[in-house]
Amino acid sequence: MQFINLHTHSFSNDASVLEVVNQYPWEFDASIPNYSMGIHPWYIEQKRLQDDLNTIQEKLKLEECLALGECGLDKRIATPLASQVEVFQQQLELVQQCQKPIILHCVSAYQQVIGIKKEMNIKNPMIIHGFSKNTQVAKSLLDNGFMLSFGKYLLRNEDLEKVFNFVPNDLLFLETDTIDETIVEVYQKASQVKGLSVEELKQQIGINFKKNFKE
Repeated sequence: MQFINLHTHSFSNDASVLEVVNQYPWEFDASIPNYSMGIHPWYIEQKRLQDDLNTIQEKLKLEECLALGECGLDKRIATPLASQVEVFQQQLELVQQCQKPIILHCVSAYQQVIGIKKEMNIKNPMIIHGFSKNTQVAKSLLDNGFMLSFGKYLLRNEDLEKVFNFVPNDLLFLETDTIDETIVEVYQKASQVKGLSVEELKQQIGINFKKNFKE
């Protein structure tokens, strides 16, 4: 069974890993076999927005495009939140035309993301990537139907181990995002925290992936 890397910005071409490689519509690389595609709130450009949305709509129809994302909301950037929400919702409208999951970037905007999920009645799986917050935030997200993906901060912050243990095994994923460590190292750390073998964790996350990434 392969390791699953839910979210990475670099393609390793390692046959032992199934990587969901983050791609942006304005710099698409057709040589990458499995990817997600979305407009990150940091990179919203109004002049190319419609072209970007058209590309996302086109790619979501393809088997190799596994998910929408990363997309979402970030309250710590200069782009007005209202503009971010508009672009986020436009992307969500596109992904609602299929069953593909959504990989989410969310910074200090968890209640807004929960509210949008409810308002738009999103049925697609929604996964917060790079989760680094406390158990209270985790519980709020899990109670509202989100899943959580861990990577960088699980390796860097011992306080996150308690949160990671709190998350049910069937609602979590692992990732590398932009870190130098490999997904195997992330699995090794995660297995220690959960008290599982790496193989047991691979099997569980494989089940989680198969359940939520159906297309």
